[in-house]
Amino acid sequence: MDKQEMRKSILRARDALNPVERERGNILLTERILGHQWFYGSEVLLCFVSFGSEIDTGEIMREAFRREKKVYVPKVIQGSQEPRMRFYRIASLEELSEGYRGIPEPSGMSEEFRYEADEGETAHVLMLMPGAAFDRYGYRLGYGKGFYDRFLQNKPQLQQRTIGIGYKCQLVEKIPISEYDVKPYQVICV
Repeated sequence: MDKQEMRKSILRARDALNPVERERGNILLTERILGHQWFYGSEVLLCFVSFGSEIDTGEIMREAFRREKKVYVPKVIQGSQEPRMRFYRIASLEELSEGYRGIPEPSGMSEEFRYEADEGETAHVLMLMPGAAFDRYGYRLGYGKGFYDRFLQNKPQLQQRTIGIGYKCQLVEKIPISEYDVKPYQVICV
């Protein structure tokens, strides 16, 4: 099965989850992340905003706000070149509005996350990554645009502070990979 076929198949399965399965997964994931040592020790959270049938990250971000962590969420910047993803700081989910492909995004007028290639700095950062599918080797199949792969490409210390998250139905045996794929350091599917 190629990437496109796998993506379609897994997304259909994710879309078909019933409300009880979805809520159970959301609660379990939130508990796992909030209890994770990386969340506990982080000062900065880079987090995707859930969209469609993705696992819900809302409560994780709300808890990060309560604990006074800096929360940054992605915005797709479109221009003359290939679209790029940047992370901007938000203080609440109410700051988001419809953006790229209908996904809630920040305005892009707030503080932008700046990567510092210093292990001490990145030790206090946690990135949660979405995906269509994840495999048992830790690889991630994204949505086909390569935003996270490009964002993480030259950030080796940050790559070591990433967790791919999703539902159990998104776990597959093996994802076809390319040389440009950047895998999360950990995967949690519930």
